[in-house]
Amino acid sequence: MRYTSEGDGKLNNFAVEPKMYQAEPPNPKQQRIYVVMGLAAAALVGGLFAIAVAVS
Repeated sequence: MRYTSEGDGKLNNFAVEPKMYQAEPPNPKQQRIYVVMGLAAAALVGGLFAIAVAVS
């Protein structure tokens, strides 16, 4: 376990840090999926606003 010791004898424990990696950009198929999900979310929000306006 990794720890540091302060001047007055107190110990500080630190969590084990995960290994870092660089993210890769999405490929064209993933980009299309993101666009479709964004359009579906926009349609859902628009539909909820339309229902709210119709009810009030």
